[in-house]
Amino acid sequence: MSDIPADVIVERFRSAAKTDPGAKRSHNEDTFVHRPDAGLFAVADGAGGHEAGEVASGMIRDALSAIPDELPAGRMLGEVRQRIALVHEALVEQGAERNGMIASTVVVLILRHGHFACLWVGDSRMYRLRGETLEQVTRDHSLVQELVDAGLVRPEDAESHPRANVITRAVGAGEGGPLDLDKTTDRVLPGDRFLLCSDGLSKTLPPAEIATLLAVPDPALAPDLLIAAALARKASDNVTCVVVEAAQVD
Repeated sequence: MSDIPADVIVERFRSAAKTDPGAKRSHNEDTFVHRPDAGLFAVADGAGGHEAGEVASGMIRDALSAIPDELPAGRMLGEVRQRIALVHEALVEQGAERNGMIASTVVVLILRHGHFACLWVGDSRMYRLRGETLEQVTRDHSLVQELVDAGLVRPEDAESHPRANVITRAVGAGEGGPLDLDKTTDRVLPGDRFLLCSDGLSKTLPPAEIATLLAVPDPALAPDLLIAAALARKASDNVTCVVVEAAQVD
């Protein structure tokens, strides 16, 4: 996926997306989906080594990119679930053949009729900026999050934990059982801004800095600013973000 921003302004949304290999990697295993006409956005972060991560995240991108634009909300949600489930099955099979896991995290945003649905697996995240308040909408499927939930690690220490990169759930991971995608829904207000990002961003920038950069007057500039800030902090992983502002609520 190119690191050239995909910037589109439409009647309902103002949005932009960008990806970068990061400050220390030459290969990018992140991908994104940026489909404002369909109200469909996603970030996928591949894992598996030897370019297998790029295969996994690319399969998710291609599957979501093939969904028709004008589907009702319920059908769109069903298509997203079904297509990611099919990718999961294919990746589990490929991993068994190669004797090694081929997997990817994913976070998906669907915007329809004044509401959103967010589905995710792994530690790619979605944030919502409403006014001056930044909220992390997703909850990581990670070892560190489990340690935080158990009271064994303080939330402020989670990002610097030595096992912060260990995820507990992913597309393509496991023994072939059904994929467990988490989902949350809520109303959308005009001016709400959503950030979908890979952990190369969320593990590099603190929430306060994310909020400041996400709040720039023109949301189309936010991905450039967020990634530039991550690179300035020597982001060790690939960095991807999709920013969507609800300029108009149906």
